[in-house]
Amino acid sequence: MKKLGVYIALFFLIFSGVVFWFSLQLPYKSQFGPGPGLLPVWTSGLLLLFSIIYLIVAFKKEIILIRDVFPKGEGAINVLVTIFSLILFMVLVPFAGFVISSIITLFLLFSRGYKWYWGLGLATTVSLVVFLLFGNLLGIPLPVNDYGW
Repeated sequence: MKKLGVYIALFFLIFSGVVFWFSLQLPYKSQFGPGPGLLPVWTSGLLLLFSIIYLIVAFKKEIILIRDVFPKGEGAINVLVTIFSLILFMVLVPFAGFVISSIITLFLLFSRGYKWYWGLGLATTVSLVVFLLFGNLLGIPLPVNDYGW
């Protein structure tokens, strides 16, 4: 089967079905009003309904090949660098902390469009601002290394 829309509809159908199933285990109401299960039940239920509708529409529409959707050349390299940098961030953050991991990740991303020194400067600035904003101003702890950053 070569219809990309069918694969996308099936993915969202399975995803919304799983979320709907697990959200039914949460209480729908609480003593003060809506419970923690209200939002996930309704959003996953609507997504389930829309997935079924899209699956029906996808079978009737023209064929969209998977290879026609993905970028080629420079765009494909940008997508691969983005995926690689996100995986690298997830691997590095428990050991190196948020600041160093985000500087490396953002430098990889920014170096695609800026000169290396601008990319390094922007990556450092953005990482430090986000770390200070979340840590000091909002009081939300981010992962740190042995040196506290």
